[in-house]
Amino acid sequence: MSSSARHLSAIPRSYIDTYEYMDRIRQGLPPAIVCVACNGGVQGKETCDALPETPDEIADSVLGAYEAGASIVHVHARKSSNVTEAATTAEEWWAVNSKIRERCPDIIINNTTGGGLTSTMQDRLACLEAKPELASLNLTPDMSRFSLKERKAPLPHPRGPVHFDECIPFTYKLVEEFARAMQARGIKPELETYHTGGAWVIRDLIEQQLLSEPYYIQTVMGYQTASFPTPENVIGLLRELPPGAVWLCSGIGPFQLPMTTLALLMGGNVRVGLEDNLYYARGRKFSSNAEPVKRAVRIAHELNRDVATPAQARQILGISPTPSRY
Repeated sequence: MSSSARHLSAIPRSYIDTYEYMDRIRQGLPPAIVCVACNGGVQGKETCDALPETPDEIADSVLGAYEAGASIVHVHARKSSNVTEAATTAEEWWAVNSKIRERCPDIIINNTTGGGLTSTMQDRLACLEAKPELASLNLTPDMSRFSLKERKAPLPHPRGPVHFDECIPFTYKLVEEFARAMQARGIKPELETYHTGGAWVIRDLIEQQLLSEPYYIQTVMGYQTASFPTPENVIGLLRELPPGAVWLCSGIGPFQLPMTTLALLMGGNVRVGLEDNLYYARGRKFSSNAEPVKRAVRIAHELNRDVATPAQARQILGISPTPSRY
């Protein structure tokens, strides 16, 4: 068996089993998947010049991250009539996905169902019609409170400051409806859990046969009302994952770097990018989405881990080896 094949077959059944972990270190940890969360559905260029908004800007930014080592892109499309708001139509999603695919022939496209500040539940499902290979699936209610700075001209679609204090009411029924819609289209869910309560919903989806192995689970650390971003809490979340899950970790803001390093050390996979964190270091913003990807790749290599190619990531996730076409 080749070294690459051996490492791909060594995907952990458990990330926190002592003896399995020591064996993986001796044999070599599997290739690390690096996902770039390129833009988000809330902030724009008023917060960071490098944050892409239009389909061409998104595709160009993703290309840099892809060339740096990202095998997955998590993307938020924006309204064509107002780039400060989340897309609501399949056509807007199609425009973004097709441009990403033109520039990045085999990157795995992960569309969000997270939407934006004004998205309805129907709006959130529009992305599924644009043939993503993965789609995010929030598992629990999402409560947050924050303020957005004023967006000034000459940026397109200027607006005043925004103050947000809401709860997005994901319920068992809504999560199941989203999972059924993904299953019907052959889209693998990326299960986003913010705290251990998400494990109850994962179990429910498995019992209803709405998920197929390997389950792809992201732990979101440091977001408002999510688990605090500490090693102890990461390990606590991992105890609740079903065996054989593919684990991806994201850290929000200043916690991105320590959470990235911890996940790579433990044999997990990572999400970095301008959606989650704008700063390379205190006082210095990222110049592109390629920068956080390059840093994650460098950390993986320092830990003697390969970085998964898109083809390897497809194999790890159990999705089609043939990229979606537009």
